[in-house]
Amino acid sequence: MKKVVSLFFISTLILLKVTAQTKIREGWYRAELLRSDGISIPFNFESKVVNGKWNLFIRNASERIKVDQISFRKDSVFIQMPVFESRFRAKILNNGSLQGEWTRGSASSDIILSFKAIPAIEGRFPVHKEPFANISGRWAVDFVSSDTNERKSVGEFKQNGNKLTGTFLTTTGDYRYLEGVVDGDSILLSTFDGSHAYFFKAKIASSQEIIEGHYYAGARSHQEWTALKDSTAQIPEDASAVYLKPGEERLHFSFQDLNGKKISISDSRFKNKVVIVQIMGSWCPNCMDETKFLSDYYLKNRKRGVEVVSLAYEYSEDIARSKRSLQKFKDRFNVQYPMLLTGVRTSDSLRTEKTLPEITPIKMFPTTIFLGKDGKVRKIDTGFTGPGTGQHYESFKKEFYRTVDGLLKEK
Repeated sequence: MKKVVSLFFISTLILLKVTAQTKIREGWYRAELLRSDGISIPFNFESKVVNGKWNLFIRNASERIKVDQISFRKDSVFIQMPVFESRFRAKILNNGSLQGEWTRGSASSDIILSFKAIPAIEGRFPVHKEPFANISGRWAVDFVSSDTNERKSVGEFKQNGNKLTGTFLTTTGDYRYLEGVVDGDSILLSTFDGSHAYFFKAKIASSQEIIEGHYYAGARSHQEWTALKDSTAQIPEDASAVYLKPGEERLHFSFQDLNGKKISISDSRFKNKVVIVQIMGSWCPNCMDETKFLSDYYLKNRKRGVEVVSLAYEYSEDIARSKRSLQKFKDRFNVQYPMLLTGVRTSDSLRTEKTLPEITPIKMFPTTIFLGKDGKVRKIDTGFTGPGTGQHYESFKKEFYRTVDGLLKEK
């Protein structure tokens, strides 16, 4: 009898130990993605139990990305991001820290970066000094890559003491929500959304000039940047614009949806409707922001005679893989309009000719095409100015509403 009791006691202790190992701590974490060049890209997340289930909330300034696909096995945690082909696996250390890998799918092989996270740290960057200057406002920014190509952009920052938020606006969209600090004369900003991991740093030369900027993205990308304060700074004329080819007026496409059903732009559901054609990919963060916007808009306006359809260009021609990735978008944002798989890689140089030969080459994602009730192409926009841009997002929405309302009034 004593032996049975002892065995039961030992088994209980083992079970309790394993159970303890499979739990992460509730509260804030400071996480880092570690590049092979020694650069680390920091971000923050909060872990908490919601309705008996573990959740993470990744923070980027005012954004919160809810992650609820979390599982445990022995002393490890497995985290699947809700959108994108993105996941973490990490060992739970005795001090509560996490240590492992972040894996992201790509057009070729998976991208893998080392990952670590330390509990009980809400800050992203340590602060040692009072700010040298307040850089709030609008800036004309020059990015220069190693091949000497220069790309002009607009930076917008909001500084409150040492705290700094902002974004960069480009001809193709924006860098979403950036969060960081001004530490003395140093600028430090970063973001992580499951697909893109960005880290920006620079020096403040004066309240009117930023120098020695470096921009790190993902596993390898690196560019230098500088900026001058300019309240009138504008994004340069868009060289990535898309147009109808001479002699063309309409689109002619037919692709399968996520259930394998063929959907054509000539189907009756699109007849005499204003149609918004979203050219996108499930790998694209700006497409994620646009999908959320379009999904909300469609639910509120479809009874007015508006239809939306997405054409997805994915990393590979593997239909099963593409369906899984696109289904995440559909589920996450409650998308009620058709999301179609073109079956063409986003990296295919002939992607436009193979899918939408009526228009000039698609250069950027997302690209949005507006069709009138007569089925004719009325407007094409490239890029997307998302909610991370504040007032610019509000201006985008006003222009979007104006465009659609104008087309709805036509007979």
